[in-house]
Amino acid sequence: MYVHFNMVLPGLEGVKVTRAEEVEGVFHLHVEIPRRHHRCPSCNKRTNRVHDYRLQKVQHLKVYERTSFLFYRKRRYVCVCGKRFFENNTLVDRYQRHTREWNQALGLRIIQGKNFKDTAAQFHTSQTTAIRRFDQIAAPALKEVEELPSVIAIDEYKGDTNEGKYQVIIADGETHSPLDILPDRSVETVKKYLRTRGSKVKMVIMDMSPSFASAVKKALNDPIIIADRFHFCRYIYWAVDRVRKRVQKDFHDYDRKKCKRMRHVFHMPYDKLSEKQHWHLERYLGLSEELRIAYGLKEAFRIWFEKAKDSKRSMKQIKEGLYQFYDQVNASGLEEFINTILTFQNWQVEILNSFAFDYNNGFIEGLNNLTKVIKRNAFGFQRHDRLRLRILLHHQFKDLEFQVG
Repeated sequence: MYVHFNMVLPGLEGVKVTRAEEVEGVFHLHVEIPRRHHRCPSCNKRTNRVHDYRLQKVQHLKVYERTSFLFYRKRRYVCVCGKRFFENNTLVDRYQRHTREWNQALGLRIIQGKNFKDTAAQFHTSQTTAIRRFDQIAAPALKEVEELPSVIAIDEYKGDTNEGKYQVIIADGETHSPLDILPDRSVETVKKYLRTRGSKVKMVIMDMSPSFASAVKKALNDPIIIADRFHFCRYIYWAVDRVRKRVQKDFHDYDRKKCKRMRHVFHMPYDKLSEKQHWHLERYLGLSEELRIAYGLKEAFRIWFEKAKDSKRSMKQIKEGLYQFYDQVNASGLEEFINTILTFQNWQVEILNSFAFDYNNGFIEGLNNLTKVIKRNAFGFQRHDRLRLRILLHHQFKDLEFQVG
């Protein structure tokens, strides 16, 4: 098919399409750029004298869902000084075999795509080319954080990179967007990073990690540390589980196995249980007085926790309720719960801060889950810097809509 007019195609503005044909399912477009004056790169004089033409084949984005190639008839001009040079064009960069549009689309798709291999297959190129293109655009495209905001959240995740088994993610406590990823979770690494960029940080949301707490206190100027509610609540449920595991050893084999399978009923609120669940709960609480006491302590903590979340209650009332729970635990004599409240007492200020300030680490757990999905889709990342850029750029560009290839 011969074309006698300029086709308006994305990425081909200002380019003359002289011929279009389909060859074995591949779309071929023969293009050229209108002749015009150019300045000589040697003497800077203007010339439009053509020396010769070269035909260059470059891969382009899909056209009508077909793989497409451009056959670019490229002019070479000659100046009066004898210098020969190629014309300026917006199609393809020097030494490239893919158009600028193709390279740009591949870069965006790599950031938002599932993994390098699938993206490369979509663009009919090699995985090595996709990785190389990502490495070229990733670092310049990322908006690095120079100064951390006033509220940050810290958590760790298992990255398994060349920098270590665990990495640390730092996120904005207000906007919930990830800010940076540290190569390891050591106190020195976290402390050094916070000292460099954390001059404005006033609050830190974190789990009950002694190493994180040590790094934060040493690096920042007496910040407010907020313990995540999920992380201190689970200590109570762990205590219930430890009591159940200990006492069910004395049950009959059938009851022991059934109690293990029905362990979820010990975690559920009493008023949310179904009739069947009530029956199982009462049966196993009837088999062990210690288990009944443990379940009662769990319910007492849950009631205190629900009341503490009420914004109308003062911090004095919340603290008094927590002290009453401590007294109940000490009176019970259950070692599992006594050890738990020792942890609560060590972190009491941080636990109470979680009710004084409306912040939690739930969103960063979601970021960690997405990170694990990205890592699993790629069958792991060996290089920490590549995994860091992949995660941060994914969140930076996830709301950007585009149609490519």
